[in-house]
Amino acid sequence: MEVRARYTLIGAFTLGVIALGFAFVYWLHAGGGLGQRSVFKIKFDGPVSGLLKGSAVLFNGVRVGEVTALRLDPVSPSDVLVDIAVETAAPVRADTKVSIDFQGLTGAPVITLVGGTPSLPLLAQSGGAMPTLAAEKNAGLGMTQAARDVLRNIDRVVTDNAEPLRSLIANIDKFAGALARNSDRVDGLVSGLEKFTGANKPPTKVFELAAAKNFTGALKRPASQLLVAEPTTLTAFDNDKIAIKAGTNNKPLLEQAQWPDLLPKLVQTRLIQSFENAKYDGVIGRAPDTVKADHQLTTDIRAFHVSPEPGGMAEVEFAVKLLNADGKIVGTRIFQSKAPAASLDPAVAAAALSAAFERVAAEIVVWTFSLL
Repeated sequence: MEVRARYTLIGAFTLGVIALGFAFVYWLHAGGGLGQRSVFKIKFDGPVSGLLKGSAVLFNGVRVGEVTALRLDPVSPSDVLVDIAVETAAPVRADTKVSIDFQGLTGAPVITLVGGTPSLPLLAQSGGAMPTLAAEKNAGLGMTQAARDVLRNIDRVVTDNAEPLRSLIANIDKFAGALARNSDRVDGLVSGLEKFTGANKPPTKVFELAAAKNFTGALKRPASQLLVAEPTTLTAFDNDKIAIKAGTNNKPLLEQAQWPDLLPKLVQTRLIQSFENAKYDGVIGRAPDTVKADHQLTTDIRAFHVSPEPGGMAEVEFAVKLLNADGKIVGTRIFQSKAPAASLDPAVAAAALSAAFERVAAEIVVWTFSLL
């Protein structure tokens, strides 16, 4: 019984090996390279470094065949003819693009086929002689060879333009020397551009103008309503800058210093606040449509500036008129005041002008009350 079982196992093993052999032959015939293939000839116009018989052929990244033969073109020694065998189902057409790509860590070359117009017939079905595909120009050029060609072209350009390049370098050297000799002027030019464009300009400081708070003598508050009109002035004072007395300095205005508003509007606001500080509630800055003022105070700013040291002073001068409801002048007077300004420092100048204005505003309030 044991001998018979051994023969049975040997026979089964033998039949299995034979079956596997037939299966391998079938696989090799159907899908391993012995199935029906289409053969094409590819013409390269230059070297195909590294391409070997058996190298893969890819169509849109999918392997469809391999290289079957390589040979030089006897008619044109610079060209290389490569035969490939690909699957019949591969859609190779007359306008399919052919090139060589390098894959893997070792950079093994493979032939790549890409695209083709769907309306064109398949070359495999055209019959006749072996179809020929033309590879793209320099398709077989490796990275090393491409780099060499680029360097060779650069060398050719430099060689052909050696004289102009020498002239250019000489001119650059002359320009650098001239720039070094005139560095002080260049610094001045850059500084002027910075001032013109406002680059690196320090921030402007805003200074206030104080309203009058202290009044001399007993004040009799009138019952009439007073309109304080916006003052008139010269163009030199019709801005928000601190002015410097004309003829004493090349600069008519202090830099990086200004009032919080245009000077006429600021003076109007501070005069109204001065009347309010004197406990007079009948003062307004602009009469509403439904309100008619009993009197109107008009002001003309004739001076509002500082003069530089030595003996610097802040000068304020107003020409004031008080009109009744009919427009007749009730009274007119010139108010002047000065305050010492030790320097043209913006903070010092602004404080001196504020002090002079505060005295003038107090005098205007007292004078106005005496006429109402």
